[in-house]
Order: sequence, then C-alpha cells, then structure tokens
Amino acid sequence: MNYIEYTFTIAPMGVASEILVAELAEVGFESFVDTETGLQAYIQEPFWNADILSDIQILHSEEFQITYTHQTIEQVNWNEEWEKHFEPITVDDECTVRATFHPEAHTPYEIVIDPKMSFGTGHHETTYMMLQFLLKEELKGKKVLDMGCGTSVLAIMAAKRGATEVLAIDVDEWCVENSIENVERNGCKHIKVQLGDASSLANEKDFDLIIANINRNILLNDIPQYVPVLKAGGSLLLSGFYKEEIPLIREKAEAYGLQYIENLERNNWVAVKFKKQA
Repeated sequence: MNYIEYTFTIAPMGVASEILVAELAEVGFESFVDTETGLQAYIQEPFWNADILSDIQILHSEEFQITYTHQTIEQVNWNEEWEKHFEPITVDDECTVRATFHPEAHTPYEIVIDPKMSFGTGHHETTYMMLQFLLKEELKGKKVLDMGCGTSVLAIMAAKRGATEVLAIDVDEWCVENSIENVERNGCKHIKVQLGDASSLANEKDFDLIIANINRNILLNDIPQYVPVLKAGGSLLLSGFYKEEIPLIREKAEAYGLQYIENLERNNWVAVKFKKQA
C-alpha cells in the first residue's frame, strides 16, 4: 500500500512539532519522523484526501511558521526509517534509551522502546530533563502518575527506579497502544496504561509523584486536578514549556498549595519540580 508523505518545516522548533503531531494523528496520520528542520508525517493513501489538513489549527497559528510539501511514496519499512533517524541517548551516564535494533547498553538503567512516533524517545529536551529528575528521586515503593505518557519512557523509568504502582495516561490511542507494547518489552509489570486526560483522575488518590510532560496550556488547565490526588509532601514534575514561562506555571502551582523547589534547563526548555505542602 502506498503512503502520502508530508514534509513540514517548522519555526521555531519545539512544542509546535508536538502539537502538530497530535493534530495530525487525529485525522489519520499514523507515523512521524523528526527532521532537523521539522517533521515528516505519513498517512496511508486510502485515508488521504486533498483537504486533509484543513482542520489542522496550528497551521494557522501566528506563533509559528509552518510550510509543507507532500508526495506519494511506496510502502514504508518503519524499522529501516527508525534505524536511519533514531540513535540511542544516554542521560547523565546513568540511563540509556534505545530501540530494539540497537545493541545492549552498559548503563545502570536501560529502556528499550519501539519508537513508532517521534515524541517520547528521550531526544527531546523535556523528556531528557524529566529523566534527569527521575534519576534523582527516591522512588522505591512509591505510587507514580505519568500524565501524557507518550511512549511511556518516563513511566518505565519510574518503575525501573523502584516504583511499585505506576499509572500512565494519554489522550492518544496510538500512544496508549505503543505504551502497552513498550511496558511489556521492558518487563514492567507494575505499570497500568489507560486512555484519558486529567478528568480520568476523579477516582484516583495518593500519588507520591506526578509527572506531566505536556505543554503550558494543558498544564495550567490541569494543575488543579493534579493537586487533590497528590499526597501531602509529594512531588510534581512539570515540563513542556520554555524558561520564560516559569513564572506563569509557578503562579498557578503556588495558588494551589505547591512549593517551587528547583528547575532544570536545556536549550531554553525547562523542567520544574514542585512539592505539595504538608
């Protein structure tokens, strides 16, 4: 079966790529590959039509400049594509994230994924920093929530660090399917993956740690739903936004009784740690 390949050029890079992926997945695009200037996206030819991008809102945003071209190509061998584009990454000499076709790593922690989508592989600055935070957290016997789990790299890391109960949630069915595969691949029996958003937390409680690597607007909207299910003294790790947006996130978090602890920075992206006051 043939595919339609779209090549997007995005400026500035970063969160725009993640938003674009989410919107394209909603209209039937099934695979994505990061490039140096943007993104390549693929949809099976029978599901394509000339107006397929008409409802993609980010293409009309004044915040980003996005141009694109498209072409018909023969069926893609995704393993070959990922072998060309996806290299293993190592975080602080402690954790390696690699694909199934890479050789075994020699770090204390190793996460093996089948990266069917481009986000959540550890290469993005936000995922990298969240892994850095998780390497420092005491997680043995803890209950952890990973919101917007993507490939569940962070949920898997939490489990490998000793968390005994991990809930991974994503709004995207493709991410949920891929997460289940990756969880099984890494032998993490204590991770539960489910489809949903922050409203899914209504019947949850007593998380020791909540991880949310999404984007600024969703975080601002969802912080009020994270706080009630976080234990007193528990930690909230947030990422998916830029350094200059910290005051906005911090103001919202502190309004709900969270205390700012610290932040990490990588290429102007940040990850921030808050703690719920006892």
